[in-house]
Amino acid sequence: MAKIRWSREAEQWLKEIYEYIAKDNPNAAGKVVSGIYNKAQSLIDFPELGYKYRDEPEGDIRILLYGHYRIAYIITADYTDILGVFHGALDIERYLP
Repeated sequence: MAKIRWSREAEQWLKEIYEYIAKDNPNAAGKVVSGIYNKAQSLIDFPELGYKYRDEPEGDIRILLYGHYRIAYIITADYTDILGVFHGALDIERYLP
């Protein structure tokens, strides 16, 4: 059971997702961000829940889906590091070089 660590970039993405949705509906914004966070927490018990996106020397980058969002993460020996949260319409290659 590995601990979850959120990168600064991933935290910023969550904040931006909240702010964007909250312009129209603050309640929905809170629900979406909470849902993303809770989905990522499932990686504590099931770190390979998402699909394998790409091999890297540090480990496999994996993607976990939540609604229209993709949660990118990498599993290391001690942690599951959340790299970013991306809307499905975005070109993820631009953010995960």
